[in-house]
Amino acid sequence: MNTFLAEFIGTALLILLGNGVVSNVVLNQTKGHNSGWIVITFGWAIAVFVGVFTVASYSGAHINPGVTLAFAMKGAISLTQVVAYLGGQFLGAAAGAFLVWVHYKSHIEATKDQGAKRAIFCTDPAIRNTFQNLISEVIGTFVLVFAVLLITGAKVGGRTTSLGALDALPVALVVLGIGLSLGGTTGYAINPARDLSPRIMHALLPIADKGSSDWAYAWIPVVGPLVGGALAALLHSFLLG
Repeated sequence: MNTFLAEFIGTALLILLGNGVVSNVVLNQTKGHNSGWIVITFGWAIAVFVGVFTVASYSGAHINPGVTLAFAMKGAISLTQVVAYLGGQFLGAAAGAFLVWVHYKSHIEATKDQGAKRAIFCTDPAIRNTFQNLISEVIGTFVLVFAVLLITGAKVGGRTTSLGALDALPVALVVLGIGLSLGGTTGYAINPARDLSPRIMHALLPIADKGSSDWAYAWIPVVGPLVGGALAALLHSFLLG
């Protein structure tokens, strides 16, 4: 399996299960309706575990442009590889969002709240404050990517360049911790592909009375995670080379 296909599959699984648990909690008439934030954070952690574990041996399971950026800055992957990683991630996220829509279509139709309909695709802030929202995404992604770099032992041109299957559980637990401790401000996108591609799908799919896709906010869960990933790579290089 090549890098592009592996990242496509891993990211699609991530979004299918991650946005799937959001759908189960926020949409009307589901078995998990109103089961709360703890269910969402655990569901997303399991989504990360599945996404990483299934394709780690094929691509290293970045499944996140912020992680790919960090590994590129560390000299672990080439520019050509970056293109394959990002293409798989953004297209895989779109495919995962499409499958969520197919799976929960009846419940989307039964839900009148436009915010809930958008929430099953992408994030929005609890309190809208551009600088604070951006900082939240930077910090959350910094924690994730710095932890990933430490877990993999990545070095400049290093021997270990990606996540392995055995890293799936610790990375999933890091994401669980971020969700529980830092996720209440913006919904912890911490992954540009996770937010942008599903947001595009929200705009494109024929969803009745879906409301705005909130493009005014959309740059924050893209730029914030990229900045956080870059800062994590810089600090890792400063401390460990």
